[in-house]
Amino acid sequence: MAADPGEGTVTTTAPQKSSADTVTVTRGAESVDPATLPVRPGEEAWTSDEVHELHDELINDLERLRGEIDAADAAIAGLMRDSNDGAGDDQVDAGTKNISRESELALANNARDSLAQTERALARLEGVGFGTCESCGQAIGKARMQAFPRATLCVQCKAKQERR
Repeated sequence: MAADPGEGTVTTTAPQKSSADTVTVTRGAESVDPATLPVRPGEEAWTSDEVHELHDELINDLERLRGEIDAADAAIAGLMRDSNDGAGDDQVDAGTKNISRESELALANNARDSLAQTERALARLEGVGFGTCESCGQAIGKARMQAFPRATLCVQCKAKQERR
């Protein structure tokens, strides 16, 4: 079975740089040895199928988030263009336009944050560190990683972080 030519292609762009600064790294789930992924005591080791499924999920998330960002950017551009046509708008119309603009900006920023987290999770999966807590160095847990593959902290460290 031939692999999809786009499978495993990750394009990361640093914020506020031109497209000439884009780096493309092509790898795939095949580059991941399931035996190297950490698990918590009592959990079964990762299988190749589970790694492929997780990898595909992250790739699909990348594509979906890029589409959301493109749509939000287009909506923001339209709202910015329409804001200049506000001659004669009353305060309610102007306020509604501002709220719409702020809402689209928040959605775009959330999608950008999720995209960065997803790119980082994919890089960790294909490289080093996937499934290891960045705070305590222990295994995050297979079940947690399957539920939320962008996790970088184990449940205990995440709970401590949220209490601060």
